[in-house]
Amino acid sequence: MPITSFNLQPHHLKHEILSLKPLKKEDFEALFEVASDPEIWTQHPNKTRYQRDQFENYFKGAIESGGAFLILNSKSQIIGCSRYYNYDPDSNSIFIGYTFLGKNYWGQGYNRAFKTLMLDYILEYVDKVNFHVGTTNYRSQQAMKKLGAVKTGEIEVPYYSEPISKNFIYEISKESWKKTNAN
Repeated sequence: MPITSFNLQPHHLKHEILSLKPLKKEDFEALFEVASDPEIWTQHPNKTRYQRDQFENYFKGAIESGGAFLILNSKSQIIGCSRYYNYDPDSNSIFIGYTFLGKNYWGQGYNRAFKTLMLDYILEYVDKVNFHVGTTNYRSQQAMKKLGAVKTGEIEVPYYSEPISKNFIYEISKESWKKTNAN
C-alpha cells in the first residue's frame, strides 16, 4: 500500500556541492536573475521563459506545486530550480521536473547531484519517479540516460497559459535506482 503522506519540501536535502531549499515567494527576483539567460531555454518547449512575464507564470506554478526547490551552490548562491509534482497515489508515482540550472553549472555534476538528492528522498515513499522532457531538449534527454532513466512514452503536456508541448516521459523505478546506485 502506498504511503500517501510525505513532505514535498523537506529541509534536509544537502550534498557536498549543493543544497536544496524550499522555494518561497520572496525568492522570485533572485531566481529570475538566473532564469533570464535565453540560452538556458533554447532547447526547452517554452523558449521564451527567460522573459519576465513568462517566468512569472513558471514561478507561480512552482509555488502552487508545493514541491519546488531552489538549487543552491556550496556558497549558498541560487543556481536553479526543480520540483516534485503530479503525485499519483494509484500508481504510487510522482514527477520531478520544471528544472533549470544556470549555464555556468552545466556539465559539472550539479544536475546529477540535485536529482540524486531528490530521487533518494522521494523513492523512500513512492515506487517510481517520472520526468517530462521536451522532444527537442537533447541536453535533458542525455541527462536522463546518464541517471539511468528509461524512456517510456510521449505525451502532450499543458502548462498554465503556455502552449501545449510534446514531451517524452522518462521513468526511474525504486528497484532500478537501488540497483544502479548500490555502493
